[in-house]
Amino acid sequence: MTSDTLRHTFHSPAFEHATVLDAMRLGVISCSSDASLREIARMLATYRVHSVVISEVEGDRPWGIVTDIDLAAAADKNLDELRARDISRGELVTVVADAQLGHAAELMAQHHVAHLVVVQPHSGQPVGVLSTLDLAGVLAWGGTG
Repeated sequence: MTSDTLRHTFHSPAFEHATVLDAMRLGVISCSSDASLREIARMLATYRVHSVVISEVEGDRPWGIVTDIDLAAAADKNLDELRARDISRGELVTVVADAQLGHAAELMAQHHVAHLVVVQPHSGQPVGVLSTLDLAGVLAWGGTG
């Protein structure tokens, strides 16, 4: 059986015509900046994702992101004492869903990140995440299915 993610990539347009919406994963796994690293590890493992968005309590606007690589770098630390804010990367890179996928790829390369938080253009509220694997799906199967 093919996963939803793979089925989605089979029906995407060719990369040069694709938007972020064509490749992104809808929905956001998020936590507060006070979440322990153990909690974040459980979220990553439970939802089988590679990043968790850190959202502020007020307005739920994205504040940062913790990736599986960030967690791996802190694996030998006390996961119950360290918090998301302690290992989150400084700059959160966002993109809107109707942006061209090529623009998103350029942002990833320019900022050396593997995940972009997709936000609503008017409110800045997160609606999904775009990863390098999502890009790879469109590059591999876009326009061919």
